[in-house]
Amino acid sequence: MDEHEPYCETSTDSGTGAGPAAEAGPGEAFAECVLCREPTEYPASVKGAPLCPVCEWREAERSACSG
Repeated sequence: MDEHEPYCETSTDSGTGAGPAAEAGPGEAFAECVLCREPTEYPASVKGAPLCPVCEWREAERSACSG
């Protein structure tokens, strides 16, 4: 193992299945976070389980490598 090689794999996907944030169009509502019901950065038409930025950050902390 190279000393500059990452200890564990990192992923930009937070596991929500919502994919990258997409701007909601004019007049389009934002989806609610599935954990706290706050508005997310995702349009209401997004598939998956969208999380607000705070819950997304907390979920990433929980699933991060603690190496």
